[in-house]
Amino acid sequence: MWNKKTQRDAFAEALVEIGSRRKDVVVLTADLSSSVKTNRFAEKFPEHHFNVGISEQNMMSIAAGLAASGSRVFASTFAVFGTSRVYDQIRQSIAWPKLNVNIVATHAGITVGGDGASHQMLEDVALMCSLPNMTVIVPCDALETKKAVKFVVDYNGPTYIRLGRSDVPTITQENALFSIGKAMVMKDGKDITLIGTGTMVSRCLLAAEKLEKDNIDATVINMSTIKPVDEKMIIKYAKETGAVVTAEEHNIIGGLGSMVSTVLSENVPVPMKRIGIPDVFGESGKSDELMEKYGLTPENIAEAAHEVMKRRGKQK
Repeated sequence: MWNKKTQRDAFAEALVEIGSRRKDVVVLTADLSSSVKTNRFAEKFPEHHFNVGISEQNMMSIAAGLAASGSRVFASTFAVFGTSRVYDQIRQSIAWPKLNVNIVATHAGITVGGDGASHQMLEDVALMCSLPNMTVIVPCDALETKKAVKFVVDYNGPTYIRLGRSDVPTITQENALFSIGKAMVMKDGKDITLIGTGTMVSRCLLAAEKLEKDNIDATVINMSTIKPVDEKMIIKYAKETGAVVTAEEHNIIGGLGSMVSTVLSENVPVPMKRIGIPDVFGESGKSDELMEKYGLTPENIAEAAHEVMKRRGKQK
């Protein structure tokens, strides 16, 4: 139904395009250039690419120094190494002084698969959202990834861009605009609002198809910016449909579901349900099997939609 492509490939393409027109961009990696795909930038612009070795904390400090000297910096590694291991360096040296460092973390979530719990970073969005001055972006596909990377090179302040490892369906259009803090309506409906981020947006669309068979018309929203979250969009559709389901490949605590529930509780309290990792660590397994085990499926999203509609009192 949809073509698939890795977000890492899109990241690499965007870096090469940026490097061809700007001389102030520097890319750093921690001995993972082939995995995060910054090696393609290195081939074209070797004088602007630095592999710091297995030293992620040092990489973030170097990134801060380069940014303070006027460079536009991309620092890339696996999500588990690019957030928890380096939190202090990000907090003290990047977020606090509000430097232009873009942290692009790949291999996030449980779709890392066989690498298991030690490498399945499920708390990174929560960590980064808690930092003042930090912008958090979770693109839904390769097209949006490329647009986000090209957007942040001119953005003032630090950003965290979360990418996965596996191929993901391309569900956005070439002419769709990306802007920080602006959500995208993928499907307009009147009965229920499904808000997804990252890999889960395509699954929300599939859930909407399942709901159509039950004569339920669902809105599907791609919330690609988790911080600042698009409060106006959340409030608008919560008022129109009266029920919300969020879906994310992340712990249900501290991510998209938490951000949306805060907005709803303060502005328009409606029944809602969070689909995500239920506050546990992951385990080793095939990506699809893990998504099934932890309930990150279109079927679970559709079931949650029925539940919140029943609580709202307008179940069909």
